[in-house]
Parts: sequence; structure tokens; C-alpha cells
Amino acid sequence: MISSGKIKSVDFYRKIPRDLTEASLSGAGLSIVAALAMMFLFGMELNNYMTFSTSTSVIVDQSTDGDFLRIEFNISFPALSCEFASLDVSDVLGTNRLNITKTIRQFSIGPDLRPTGSEFQSGPALHNIKHGDEGDEYSGDGSISLTAHNFEKFSHHHPILVVNFYAPWCHWSNRLKPSWEKAAKITRERYDPEIDGRILLAKVDCTQEADLCRRNHIQGYPSIRIFRRGSDLRTSDITLSLTLLDHDSVLHVNLVLLSSVSCIHYHREDHGHHEHESYYGDRDTDSLVKTMEALVAPIPLESEKLALGGSNETGNAKRQAPLTGGCRIEGHVRVKKVPGNLIISAHSGTHSFDASQMNMSHYISHLSFGRTIAPKVTSDVKRLIPYLGRSHERLNGRYFINHRDIGANVTIEHYLQIVKTEVITGRSNKLIEEYEYTAHSSLIQSLNIPVAKFHFELSPMQVLVTENEKSFSHFITNVCAIIGGVFTVAGILDSILHNTLRLVKKVELGKNF
Repeated sequence: MISSGKIKSVDFYRKIPRDLTEASLSGAGLSIVAALAMMFLFGMELNNYMTFSTSTSVIVDQSTDGDFLRIEFNISFPALSCEFASLDVSDVLGTNRLNITKTIRQFSIGPDLRPTGSEFQSGPALHNIKHGDEGDEYSGDGSISLTAHNFEKFSHHHPILVVNFYAPWCHWSNRLKPSWEKAAKITRERYDPEIDGRILLAKVDCTQEADLCRRNHIQGYPSIRIFRRGSDLRTSDITLSLTLLDHDSVLHVNLVLLSSVSCIHYHREDHGHHEHESYYGDRDTDSLVKTMEALVAPIPLESEKLALGGSNETGNAKRQAPLTGGCRIEGHVRVKKVPGNLIISAHSGTHSFDASQMNMSHYISHLSFGRTIAPKVTSDVKRLIPYLGRSHERLNGRYFINHRDIGANVTIEHYLQIVKTEVITGRSNKLIEEYEYTAHSSLIQSLNIPVAKFHFELSPMQVLVTENEKSFSHFITNVCAIIGGVFTVAGILDSILHNTLRLVKKVELGKNF
């Protein structure tokens, strides 16, 4: 059996009797300093152990979210009507998706960019509209020509006023003209304006009455509008005034620049809803006459009351017209992960547009790529990695205004370069996945219809942010090193200080060694 004496022989920490040791003020002071140093270094080491540290690397894209990329957007166009607003997507592989409507929503907006009503329902696209025979000509004028001076008079005098807003240079306007005049003549014969007066067909030349067409938000030709008396169609006086703006009126400044004269703001005391309908049906004489009869049918002959709600017999041919001349487009589209374009423009298979009058100025409320990230997740990640997410929504809250300094037919282009970023925790758990992008924008004069074009290109590389794992054993080792190191260094300093003081005392006493 091993005796206790033999066990004591392996004691690394042999004790010296207390009466053989000597305490000193220098040693006490050094001990206090050493203890404080240990506590400070321990706190620094603990903070370093608790801190989230990462390493960043660039690797070839190893996406696990499939071959498609989601684009979310909310863009306002103060001078583009929802009636003709179209969103198209194309890419270098030959994909062309025109007039996407399934995953987007449109709202008519006023000058303050706020919606003026419920969601605008564009209805089914009518590309195969029937026209009269091209060789069929009619030289008579069956419809009444309206101007800004007599428009209000006729709109309030007749329960129903159907107006053809046209442009003489427009191909579709010229194709409609014979059928329109014939239908107007037949309608006048059946419903004499002097005796019956329930309906009247008229026309407005938008090249001569530009202000009148602008007030009715006409952007494509021909546009057939149905006005019902008493439908809150207010054409109150328009005052021309200079607007003085201060620094806080940034939104107002940008909207003023949309007017045809950059320093003038057309201010309407009463913005009045244009609560009327647009006709999108066939444009041959028979179809037009049938539509007019359907509109007149519910109105009693002797009625001098406000027009009633109208008939549904015309089906999809008649829909609510936009309340204002602006449009907000929001929603999302899925595109292939190859270079491509997202284009917003005015489009119609049966209308013409005056490119010189098109203004594609817009305000981007939101534009991002990839899945929507919850705000809480974003804030948590930003606390750990402050630089992450700064370019996730780079264009948000920015205006792109055509000041018309470079002329008409201005296309606004955005070139976006997209890079994917992934954050992975130490246990290979994906914390977040986002797409950040850089953006370069320019205004370009074009020979075609102006558009707002977003050209996107996805980088083949991705940024990988990985959490650096920290070992608890490494933390304990560092703590021990701090304690032992400080204790040892303090002991050496104490020995040097003690021997130095003894030497000084001996010299003072005059002792020789």
C-alpha cells in the first residue's frame, strides 16, 4: 500500500511556512495591478468569444432556389394611363412574355401618386377587333365635332355622350372614321337630338384640342369614351400659376416637372373624377350601332333625369375608364436567371400613340430580387453583419424624371447587375439568402415609343458569408493563459522590484559585497 508520504512527494505546489515569507507594499500593489489585468483580459476574451465573426468568400453560384428569379416591384408612372400600361419580359434565350397581368396589379393614381380608387381592371386583351371594310369610305360627318368650349355643354345636355378621341395621322383612327360616321348618322336618325336627345355621338381631334384630350387622360388613339350626364364629370376652370416650392416639397417638385412647361404647374381647383367608361369592342358600323342602342335602352324617352347604370349587353366591350392619367404597377414576375429585360410601356393592338407626347417618368417605391425577407430576419442579420442588405433595394424611393431638356421620345433605362449573397451559420444552416444589385440609370432619346426599361444581369459568382466557429476549449485555454501569464509576469516584476530595493538599501547603508 502506497503511503501518504510518497504521494506528497509528487506535490507540485509545496507550501512555505507563513512565518518564512515576507510581505511588502510593492508586492501588494503589484498583486492588485495583476488582478485587475486578469479581469480586464478575461472580459476581452469573453467578448471575443461571444462576438459573431464571419469570413467572406466569392464562389461560383450554387443556387438551390431553381432556375428562376423572382422580381418584386412597385412603380408609379404619373403620366402613363393604366388603360394602356403594359409590362413585358424578355431574355437572351428568346423568351418573350407580353402584357403580363396574372401576377401584377394596377391602380390609377393622381398627381400626389396616391390611388384614386380601387384596382384598375384592364379586362381581356382585344387584339382581333373587327373593323369596317378598308375600302369602305364615307364622306359625310354624322358625328358632332367638339372643342374645349362646347364639350361641357354637350356632356351635360345629353344623358349619354359617346366621344371618339382621334388623331388624323393615326392608322386606327382612319380605319374607324367611316364606321363611326355611319353609326353616328344612323343613331341621329333613330334618336333625333332635337326630339329624343337621349344619346349623341361626337368626336374630338386631339391634334387640335390637346388640352381637352389631356384632361380626359387620352393617351392612345382612337379612344371611345362614354359620358353619362351627372357622372361627376367636372371641367372646372384651370388656373395657370407659378408654384413656389420649398425644400420639403420634393415630391411636388418632381411632379411639376412632368408638365409640358417645366416651370409651370397646371393646378385644378377641383380635380373631379372622370367617372366614365371606355369602349373596347368591335369597330364596324353594326357593332357600334348595337352598342348605342344598348346604352339608350334603359333610359326612358321623356327622361330628364340623370342617366341610369347602363346595360351589360355589350359584355367586355365596355369597361370603366381610368380615373386619372397616372398608373401604379405593383406585383412580381418570375424570370430565368439569364440576362434579360423588364419593360413597362404603353401598348395596344388597336390604338396608336404619339411618341412625342409620351412621358415615362416614374417613381420606384420598391424593386428587389429574390424571395421576400421578413423584416425581423433582416434586422437580426444586420445587427450581426451591418454591411449586409445595403444594396438589396438600391433604387427604392428614387425619382426618374424626364425634364424634356433633351427633347421628346425619351426612354429611361436602368442597368442592374445582380449578385447573390448567402449567410451560413457554423453548423451549415442557411440563415439568409438575398440578391443585391448595383444600378446605373440614363435617359436615352429613341425613335420608337418611349419605355421604362430595366435590364438585369445576374452574376455567375456569389458571395458566401460563413460564420467562424469558436471552440469552447480554445476559450478555456486562452483564459488559463491569461491567468498564468499575468501571474508569472507579475512574479518576475515583483522579484526584480524587490531585489532592486534591497540593493538600494545596501548601498545606502554602505555595505560592501
